[in-house]
Amino acid sequence: MSKPLLGLILGGILGAFDGLSALVSSPNVPEVQEGIVGIVIGSTVKGLIVGVVTGAVARKYNSMAAGIVCGLGLGFALALVVAIMQGSHYLEIILPGSLVGVIVGFVTQKYGATPQRVTAN
Repeated sequence: MSKPLLGLILGGILGAFDGLSALVSSPNVPEVQEGIVGIVIGSTVKGLIVGVVTGAVARKYNSMAAGIVCGLGLGFALALVVAIMQGSHYLEIILPGSLVGVIVGFVTQKYGATPQRVTAN
Protein backbone atom coordinates (compact mmCIF):
# COMPACT_ATOMS: atom_id res chain seq x y z
CA MET A 1 0.00 0.00 0.00
CA SER A 2 1.38 3.44 -0.87
CA LYS A 3 2.45 5.72 1.94
CA PRO A 4 -0.15 8.45 1.25
CA LEU A 5 -2.97 5.90 1.09
CA LEU A 6 -1.79 4.22 4.29
CA GLY A 7 -1.59 7.64 5.95
CA LEU A 8 -5.08 8.53 4.75
CA ILE A 9 -6.64 5.34 6.09
CA LEU A 10 -4.74 5.34 9.38
CA GLY A 11 -5.24 9.08 9.87
CA GLY A 12 -8.99 8.71 9.42
CA ILE A 13 -9.24 5.84 11.89
CA LEU A 14 -7.01 7.45 14.51
CA GLY A 15 -8.75 10.80 13.96
CA ALA A 16 -12.09 9.20 14.83
CA PHE A 17 -10.59 7.77 18.02
CA ASP A 18 -9.08 11.19 18.74
CA GLY A 19 -12.57 12.68 18.59
CA LEU A 20 -14.00 9.94 20.78
CA SER A 21 -11.28 10.61 23.35
CA ALA A 22 -13.18 13.82 24.18
CA LEU A 23 -15.72 11.66 26.00
CA VAL A 24 -12.96 10.25 28.18
CA SER A 25 -11.00 13.44 28.81
CA SER A 26 -14.05 15.62 29.52
CA PRO A 27 -16.86 13.25 30.58
CA ASN A 28 -18.89 15.76 32.60
CA VAL A 29 -18.75 18.71 30.20
CA PRO A 30 -22.19 19.16 28.61
CA GLU A 31 -20.79 20.87 25.49
CA VAL A 32 -18.71 17.78 24.74
CA GLN A 33 -21.62 15.39 25.17
CA GLU A 34 -23.90 17.52 23.00
CA GLY A 35 -21.35 18.10 20.26
CA ILE A 36 -19.64 14.70 20.10
CA VAL A 37 -20.74 14.02 16.52
CA GLY A 38 -19.18 17.27 15.31
CA ILE A 39 -16.06 16.61 17.37
CA VAL A 40 -15.61 13.14 15.87
CA ILE A 41 -16.21 14.39 12.31
CA GLY A 42 -13.79 17.29 12.78
CA SER A 43 -11.12 15.06 14.29
CA THR A 44 -11.54 12.54 11.50
CA VAL A 45 -11.07 15.23 8.85
CA LYS A 46 -8.04 16.52 10.77
CA GLY A 47 -6.64 12.97 10.85
CA LEU A 48 -7.25 12.53 7.11
CA ILE A 49 -5.35 15.74 6.35
CA VAL A 50 -2.46 14.79 8.62
CA GLY A 51 -2.41 11.29 7.15
CA VAL A 52 -2.27 12.19 3.49
CA VAL A 53 0.26 15.02 3.92
CA THR A 54 2.48 12.94 6.19
CA GLY A 55 2.23 10.02 3.76
CA ALA A 56 3.27 12.27 0.89
CA VAL A 57 6.24 13.56 2.89
CA ALA A 58 7.15 9.99 3.84
CA ARG A 59 7.06 9.06 0.17
CA LYS A 60 9.34 11.94 -0.84
CA TYR A 61 11.82 11.68 2.05
CA ASN A 62 12.61 8.14 3.13
CA SER A 63 13.49 9.19 6.67
CA MET A 64 11.82 8.04 9.87
CA ALA A 65 12.69 11.33 11.57
CA ALA A 66 11.17 13.37 8.74
CA GLY A 67 7.94 11.36 8.87
CA ILE A 68 7.58 11.65 12.63
CA VAL A 69 8.47 15.35 12.76
CA CYS A 70 6.09 16.14 9.90
CA GLY A 71 3.27 14.20 11.56
CA LEU A 72 3.93 15.79 14.92
CA GLY A 73 4.16 19.30 13.51
CA LEU A 74 1.08 19.04 11.34
CA GLY A 75 -0.97 17.27 14.03
CA PHE A 76 0.07 19.89 16.57
CA ALA A 77 -0.68 22.80 14.23
CA LEU A 78 -4.15 21.59 13.24
CA ALA A 79 -5.02 20.73 16.85
CA LEU A 80 -3.78 24.15 17.98
CA VAL A 81 -6.05 25.86 15.45
CA VAL A 82 -9.02 23.84 16.74
CA ALA A 83 -8.10 24.59 20.37
CA ILE A 84 -7.81 28.31 19.68
CA MET A 85 -11.19 28.27 17.93
CA GLN A 86 -12.63 26.38 20.90
CA GLY A 87 -11.06 28.76 23.41
CA SER A 88 -10.47 26.11 26.05
CA HIS A 89 -9.41 22.50 26.66
CA TYR A 90 -6.01 23.08 25.03
CA LEU A 91 -4.29 20.01 26.49
CA GLU A 92 -7.24 17.72 25.76
CA ILE A 93 -7.24 18.80 22.11
CA ILE A 94 -3.55 19.26 21.31
CA LEU A 95 -2.14 16.14 22.98
CA PRO A 96 -4.25 13.54 21.12
CA GLY A 97 -3.95 15.48 17.84
CA SER A 98 -0.17 15.52 18.12
CA LEU A 99 -0.10 11.84 19.06
CA VAL A 100 -2.13 10.96 15.96
CA GLY A 101 0.48 12.78 13.87
CA VAL A 102 3.40 10.95 15.48
CA ILE A 103 1.77 7.54 15.03
CA VAL A 104 0.83 8.23 11.40
CA GLY A 105 4.34 9.53 10.67
CA PHE A 106 5.92 6.41 12.15
CA VAL A 107 3.59 3.91 10.51
CA THR A 108 3.74 5.46 7.05
CA GLN A 109 7.54 5.38 7.10
CA LYS A 110 7.79 1.88 8.56
CA TYR A 111 5.06 0.05 6.68
CA GLY A 112 4.20 2.12 3.61
CA ALA A 113 5.43 0.86 0.25
CA THR A 114 8.18 2.83 -1.42
CA PRO A 115 7.42 3.49 -5.10
CA GLN A 116 9.50 1.46 -7.54
CA ARG A 117 11.62 3.37 -10.01
CA VAL A 118 11.22 2.32 -13.62
CA THR A 119 14.14 2.76 -15.97
CA ALA A 120 13.76 3.02 -19.73
CA ASN A 121 15.91 0.76 -21.90
